[in-house]
Amino acid sequence: MRNIFLFIRRYFNVLLFVVLQVICLLLIVRYSKYHQAIFGNTANQITGKINAGYNNIEYYFHLRQTNDSLVKANEMLYNKLRYSFNLPDSVNREMLDSMKVDSLYPFRQYRFSSAKIIANDVTLPNNFLVLSKGSNDGFKPGMGVITAQGAVIGIITDVSNNYAVVMSLLHKDSKISGKLLKSGETGTLLWDGKEPNILVMNGVSKGAKPIAGDSIITSGFSTTFPKGLLLGRVISAKPDEGTSYLKITLRSAANFNTIEYGYVIDNFDAPGVNKLLEKAIKQQ
Repeated sequence: MRNIFLFIRRYFNVLLFVVLQVICLLLIVRYSKYHQAIFGNTANQITGKINAGYNNIEYYFHLRQTNDSLVKANEMLYNKLRYSFNLPDSVNREMLDSMKVDSLYPFRQYRFSSAKIIANDVTLPNNFLVLSKGSNDGFKPGMGVITAQGAVIGIITDVSNNYAVVMSLLHKDSKISGKLLKSGETGTLLWDGKEPNILVMNGVSKGAKPIAGDSIITSGFSTTFPKGLLLGRVISAKPDEGTSYLKITLRSAANFNTIEYGYVIDNFDAPGVNKLLEKAIKQQ
């Protein structure tokens, strides 16, 4: 208490000046319309900046919740895409839909399920990713995985109850059938183990004329991926010496350095098709 009185005594003149200044400002603002308008405008600007800063901080701490909700919303949209269904030809038939459940369910061919990527390699000769879901969520080896934008990531090779291992496109044993979007020629996508996100496509005839920027999509010749998913875009195309094919260099559509979520594709027709293929191979 003694120190407080000493402080007031020492700075009495300064404190009195500040108090009088505040009183003067209050009187001016209270009895002058012009100064009231200026004060109100200034106060609104200051409080607006403070509120904006507070909202930005609050938004930052809610980003995870917002991101999770967007992932779920994207999963729902994937499951409503046209190629997720294998619809019969009903042009010449009149049907009355009286079902109280989703009448498209019997024709659904693909189902998409989201999962967080909890581990990801890009610098090894054989790179894998790990998903935060596994067999408890219906994941099985052979299922394809794509990004939120529909770019191919890789194929599940192993699962446990709660996790799934994905062989990414950046794996020396990865071989995925691709197609040039413009001309339709098909080939096989490989990774040479040199540079992340840079792939090679072999098996395309020299008659094709791909140019830089052309899109390469999934061919649909397997039960893993639907036709038309983006694999990458052409960087260059050169003749492969000693063969009648081109060697196409492309940049993967999926950026393996930044992906955080994957969408696993369950093809309902896969078991039946694979069973027929196995039977055909055994009969050879």
